[in-house]
Order: sequence, then structure tokens, then C-alpha cells
Amino acid sequence: MDRNFREAFAQLEKMGVPVIEGGDDGDEGTFRISGEDNHNGTVWADYWEEFCDDSWAFGVNPEIEKVLSSHGLFCEWINPGVLGVYNV
Repeated sequence: MDRNFREAFAQLEKMGVPVIEGGDDGDEGTFRISGEDNHNGTVWADYWEEFCDDSWAFGVNPEIEKVLSSHGLFCEWINPGVLGVYNV
């Protein structure tokens, strides 16, 4: 993984975000975020936007957006259960 991906991955993992090594197309240089593993009482991603408020963009917890943005990254839904992480 490139440095920006490694650092964002580590920071999100430390926060308790359910991160998954490897990208959606087998690209080992990136990572994914589970939208189905909202545990410890925190919702990190909600495709259907049932458990979030207006501060969330497209069902993604703003804390995730802050971390990714600070590393020049963004995320988007691959499918209703997984977010892909990409360079801006």
C-alpha cells in the first residue's frame, strides 16, 4: 500500500472502523471499508441511510470522510455492503 493508504488504514482501524486490506478489483495498493460490520455501537457506513443524519454524505460517517480527506483519499460504494477507497 502507498503511504497515504497505509496511514489512513491505520488511523481508521485504530478508531474501530471495519477496514479490509485490498481493493475491489484485487488491487493490493488500497483498502475497503465494510458497511455491514457496524459494531461497538458505532455506525460507520449505512448504504440505505437509515441510521445517519444530514451531516453524512451518501451514508458515510463524517469521521471516515475527515480521515480519508486528510490523506488525499475518498470513498464510494462498491455495493451496499462495501466502500472502496481511492486517491482523489
